[in-house]
Amino acid sequence: MPDRRPPARTRRQPRRADAGPAAYAGAHAISTGSAELTVDRDDPAGWFVVVNGVPSSYVHLDDPTRLEFEYVRWIGDVLDVLDRALPAPLRVAHLGGGGCTLARYVAATRPGSRQVVFEVDGDLVELVRRAFGIRRDQGFRIRVAEARDGLRTLPDASQDVVIRDVFAGNQVPPALTTVEFCADLARVMAPEGTYVANVADRTEQRHARAEAATLREVFRHVALVAEPSQLRGRRYGNVLLVASNAPLPLDPLTRRLASGAVRARVVRPERLAELVAGLRPLTDPTPTPADDDARQFPTKHGEFTAHRWE
Repeated sequence: MPDRRPPARTRRQPRRADAGPAAYAGAHAISTGSAELTVDRDDPAGWFVVVNGVPSSYVHLDDPTRLEFEYVRWIGDVLDVLDRALPAPLRVAHLGGGGCTLARYVAATRPGSRQVVFEVDGDLVELVRRAFGIRRDQGFRIRVAEARDGLRTLPDASQDVVIRDVFAGNQVPPALTTVEFCADLARVMAPEGTYVANVADRTEQRHARAEAATLREVFRHVALVAEPSQLRGRRYGNVLLVASNAPLPLDPLTRRLASGAVRARVVRPERLAELVAGLRPLTDPTPTPADDDARQFPTKHGEFTAHRWE
């Protein structure tokens, strides 16, 4: 998850419909646990959304293009370099909502975009709507639904981009990592559509590698983005997987990531194919416990081996 921790809890204020996030500062019970809104001590217009103790979103009230967490900035870079002559509107589905940071970013950078955000926790949705004044005319709509259930409701070839940023604790729900899930992704994506997935992973990169192998079963082009030190196996952190059935804009993306405040590198599809060779794709579990156990990140030899990404 993002490395930057939010400041200490602020005192809860009386809730007023027009008072902004300050009226909702502090901890709140939500359907999936707890959420806390805390102000950025360095910038009173910035707010952290912390879900079950984990920093989930950073929302800047005055500048929706400010992406504070490093992996969110990388997703913004992916969106910015998609192959279009002008910053044209996009059709975007967000799997996971939080503070709707990326939905606000797309609305600001690509006016006229049609976006839908799927968030499983209705209480969190209501808190975010009230605290940040989210309205239907801001360029996106929020639906309370589990991510995979929400994806099933989307028409064929209806999305230019699908972004997944969903966690249960510190891991992606297994249902959002399988071949069957990826097949539904491919169904809803336009022929040149792009899928971007956030993975929080450890130094062995077992989750990212397993998901990359799975995505390669469905998409022709799969790349990975991470900080150089993580690619060398030195730290835990966020990894992006980027997939499409059309060629990815990797040259401009590589330049953008190399010049950012937090440098990141691209593992290109041909190199990624070498690194995931021999890994079986993840699949939906079968009803038997034995099959569930056998599914946990298997290889042809039944276990992971360490790999350097460089």
